[in-house]
Amino acid sequence: MLAHADIADALATKIAEKARHLPAGDPSPGQVALGPIISDAQVAKIQAIVDDAVAKGGRLLAGGGHDGRYYRATVLADVKPGMRAFEEEIFGPVACLVSCATDDEAVELANRSDYGLAAGVISGSIARARAVGDRLAVGQLHINDQTVNGGPFAPFGGRGRSGNGSRISGPAIWEEFTQWVWTSEKPQATPYPF
Repeated sequence: MLAHADIADALATKIAEKARHLPAGDPSPGQVALGPIISDAQVAKIQAIVDDAVAKGGRLLAGGGHDGRYYRATVLADVKPGMRAFEEEIFGPVACLVSCATDDEAVELANRSDYGLAAGVISGSIARARAVGDRLAVGQLHINDQTVNGGPFAPFGGRGRSGNGSRISGPAIWEEFTQWVWTSEKPQATPYPF
């Protein structure tokens, strides 16, 4: 998650507060936000990525541990290139916050990734958000919206090492060699669904 330096600390604090209240556990007897991680090996990978970030100067604001395969919602601030948390897909409940000073820096940092499944751009200015979004190498673009509720019906597949390109489903079959971007846009930022 990239945030302008002017709001990065406040955003990190708010996300960490939310994370501290997300229960992890067995979802069968009741409602929990986070169920089990798929394997012990994946739990170990998540923990190694979090530990690497902290060892290299990242700040652990919430979580950072597990009970068996139930990994607690984790928030890392001050994540930077060179940390595994910046370079790798984590596949675990870890929010990584990266501070940037300009839109250009945000785009450069976002596009450094080998992955480009989806991005959300939140701004008080839709024109500014579109200008940033137009420069992101992603398969789904959400303007003032979160990326949780992607559309499985939409012909997209990601960019780079994410997904499988845009060559399956619907009209994308006809345009096999084009790159589709699915964009959602709302006039105001919407709250995260939990």
